[in-house]
Amino acid sequence: MSAVSERLPVFPWDKLEPYKKTAAAHPDGIVDLSVGTPVDPVPELIQKALVDAADSPGYPTVWGTPALRDAICGWLERRLGARDVTHRHVLPVVGSKELVAWLPTQLGLGPGDKVAYPRLAYPTYEVGARLARAAYEVYDDPRDLDPAGLKLLWLNSPSNPTGKVLSARELTGIVAWARAHGVLVVSDECYLELGWEADPVSVLHPDVNGGSYDGIVAVHSLSKRSNLAGYRAAFVAGDPAVLGPLLEIRKHGGMMTSAPTQAAVVAALGDDAHVQEQRARYAARREALRAALVSHGFRIEHSEASLYLWATRDESCWTTVAHLADLGILVAPGDFYGTAGENFVRVALTATDERVQAAVSRLR
Repeated sequence: MSAVSERLPVFPWDKLEPYKKTAAAHPDGIVDLSVGTPVDPVPELIQKALVDAADSPGYPTVWGTPALRDAICGWLERRLGARDVTHRHVLPVVGSKELVAWLPTQLGLGPGDKVAYPRLAYPTYEVGARLARAAYEVYDDPRDLDPAGLKLLWLNSPSNPTGKVLSARELTGIVAWARAHGVLVVSDECYLELGWEADPVSVLHPDVNGGSYDGIVAVHSLSKRSNLAGYRAAFVAGDPAVLGPLLEIRKHGGMMTSAPTQAAVVAALGDDAHVQEQRARYAARREALRAALVSHGFRIEHSEASLYLWATRDESCWTTVAHLADLGILVAPGDFYGTAGENFVRVALTATDERVQAAVSRLR
């Protein structure tokens, strides 16, 4: 066990504990804008679907119920503009973090193989490579990478942490480059429904992939758009030649979404109204926090989508974290996401309206 754990970096969030204690000591309490965990209620229609499926004594299947696969296919076509999606093109997973962490291992990657991900990125991309004992490297433009030994290319648009969005033209060029070099593209699109100043596009859109899913997989989560982080509900979609073997591996590993959760996902994907309501909440919080941060001397970069503001005062991120902790506000240091973020902090929109207003008052 120690040999496996020794492959991994220090869990980054543990470093934030002293600052969390400082923020929590504020007379009006902490405003936690660090971890992007939803705080708003799970929509009632989703709760009802979960409860109605509570009497599920049998084992669920790894590939999901026909109703679940129908719901995923329908959503991909309706929301993302994907075409000709069948059950062979989709696979439910137990939350997207699990998939990201174990995908390189499940793809059979190991020593001699490379995984690449953005210079500023979700730390679990690196963790997945380390677990598989594969090499890893970061990029600004993946087309500048040496494709020799490169087996898995992570895209993330909208980005966590920066909120940057890749255009359809950029995605098209990257997909073409990866196909030319036999590199699997896996696009983490968990924030795709949260575009503010840009309209994010999926690699599953025919304008990007030319009508073929060869060599591409997209990752989607219901944690943010439907407040289902506690349900562990996500799915992947794309190349059946990748998902078929992945399904077999996950069947052996017992990686199955619970039956009540599967029913809840069907309800969530079939309803767009609750997504728009949640978007409106985040939009209002974003506007208030952005204005307050700017008035406090911050500069906001990118942040055209996702659940975060990528902010800087042109100083060490830890100096900024300490400054805000003194105001009772906890944010994530940018170096959690790569050395390129050492002068930035990530400010999450995931706090109640009351807590957001408290942060705004303190910043002003």
